[in-house]
Amino acid sequence: MKLATLKDGSRDGQLAVVARDLKTAHMADAIAPTMQAALDDWAFIAPQLEHLYAQLNHGQARRAFDFDPANCMAPLPRAYGWTTGAAWTNHLLLRQRARGDGTPARPSDEPPMVQGAAEALFGPCDDLVLAFEAWGIDFGAGLAAILDDVPTAATPDEAHGRIRLLALVNDVSLRALAPDESAPGGGFLQSKPATAFSPVAVTPDELGEAWRGGKVHLRLRTTWNGHLVGQPDAGADMAFNFPQLVAHLCKTRPVRAGSIVGAGPVSNKDGARKGAVAPGYACIAEQRYLETIAHGAPSTPFMRFGDTIRIEMLEEQGRSVFGAIAQTLVKP
Repeated sequence: MKLATLKDGSRDGQLAVVARDLKTAHMADAIAPTMQAALDDWAFIAPQLEHLYAQLNHGQARRAFDFDPANCMAPLPRAYGWTTGAAWTNHLLLRQRARGDGTPARPSDEPPMVQGAAEALFGPCDDLVLAFEAWGIDFGAGLAAILDDVPTAATPDEAHGRIRLLALVNDVSLRALAPDESAPGGGFLQSKPATAFSPVAVTPDELGEAWRGGKVHLRLRTTWNGHLVGQPDAGADMAFNFPQLVAHLCKTRPVRAGSIVGAGPVSNKDGARKGAVAPGYACIAEQRYLETIAHGAPSTPFMRFGDTIRIEMLEEQGRSVFGAIAQTLVKP
């Protein structure tokens, strides 16, 4: 099932069901007015949404209309929590090598996680509005899980069953602000601005065999100013799957329906596997780490005003799964 939130002038928008091919949609107002309302009573609401989804896919929905991603808010425009982890530890290892910190004796058995701004999440076509290029503006192509209630100390197996929806994210980081924020021992605040989400969120079963082991086994394509810069496999090299990320978040506290957990920018170790294609990068920082390791200094600049970023995931048949995040960096 594919769900979207459409703009209607309100804070939370209107819930809509979107066809599998992303061509048509149908308002879900007779079932649930908003995404949060659906999540709050998922066991009762989801079967009704599934029925409407089946009708839409078979051309039997009576009030279907053309689906326009530009009319979408984030699937969950404001969340009870937005937390992002570093599930692909290759990204962290490259950062350590680039900084000359060496390689840890063993990988961490817990994912690093930070909390982001949950109160205002961007739609897929909303401009990325930031004041200064000098902040080191970096995109971050990744995935996120939208959750039902998860109890304190839930196991990964328990957490797996509480993942209701999956979506793409552009988890922006302001790299030049991060060192000063982390130096005193605090967490990120100013360096993690609002995040943008794909037009639709999908139930895990919609991915079929691509959803296994708590991971999405599809390539994530990132296009920067019209040039393909990354197509890493989101299922490869993921050290912490989504159930593990959720369980870590719930180690000492419960999580409420309408919370979102991201996995960080997708990062593959290399493109040298048999039959693999070059993965490229899902955030500029990773490319800069590689340049520093190879040449002693980075050469790829961060984003500049007027830059565009497009993030999309395709099925093996080439069809878009979530629709595309397509943003332009602009001044306030």
